[in-house]
Amino acid sequence: MSPTLPPTSPPTSPHPTHALLIPSYNTGPKVYETVRAARAQWAPVWVVVDGSTDGTAEGLQALAAEDALLKVLVLPHNQGKGAAVLHGLQAARAAGHTHVLAMDSDGQHPAELIRAFMQASIEKPDAMVLGEPVFDASAPLLRVRGRRISNGWTNLETLGAGIHDSLYGFRVYPIEPLIAVMRSQPWMRRFDFDTEAVVRLAWRGVAPINRKAPVKYLSAEEGGVSHFHYVRDNVLLTWMHTRLMVEFGLRLPLLLLRRLLRQPPFQYLGRNSD
Repeated sequence: MSPTLPPTSPPTSPHPTHALLIPSYNTGPKVYETVRAARAQWAPVWVVVDGSTDGTAEGLQALAAEDALLKVLVLPHNQGKGAAVLHGLQAARAAGHTHVLAMDSDGQHPAELIRAFMQASIEKPDAMVLGEPVFDASAPLLRVRGRRISNGWTNLETLGAGIHDSLYGFRVYPIEPLIAVMRSQPWMRRFDFDTEAVVRLAWRGVAPINRKAPVKYLSAEEGGVSHFHYVRDNVLLTWMHTRLMVEFGLRLPLLLLRRLLRQPPFQYLGRNSD
């Protein structure tokens, strides 16, 4: 029988293996809503403030002072999402955790699905549980179409390991292999983190498990904040896929053999989504 989660009431003790990680940079008051919603679902929650200058570091530290299951780490200057996630991974590992669910701080990700994603990871701890975004009318058409390109490259680079979306940051990662791949090279520290993480984890044999999840694109009136820069970040993604394709060519024979034998990361193909 697979282990199960605690009852649906807000948790009052930390889960022994799975923590929730929220990197945050200048998201304003929306981060408080995100953190409160996350804490209503899970414990512990770790927030890494990535050099924010909007005063939210102090506000989050005040919340943490009243909640022992909320941990707030503050980086002295902005280093990028990947760097903030790595900082949180190392802290969570030091506290004894083996997995983290990463979610954005800007209100785009569904806190109500935290438990379901954690349960999927508990049942298959060798896998990474990836959110597959379900868009509504608020999603910018240019970004929806643009991510199809990145997803196509990701499927090629992993030889069709089953990654349904390469950019959606609502995911459960096993900590040890993710730290290992990040320490092995200098990239994955900014907007390139989400995509490169799933490719490199797949190369290490970490299989993807996909779960559908809604994504919200909030307007400025709703408190939405976006740090996406179309030219800069697409140049970064292009450089990333160029690097990955070079490595893919070197890894192709081994990936082909693994796929033929249904070895990791191909062991869940055809039965890894809901």
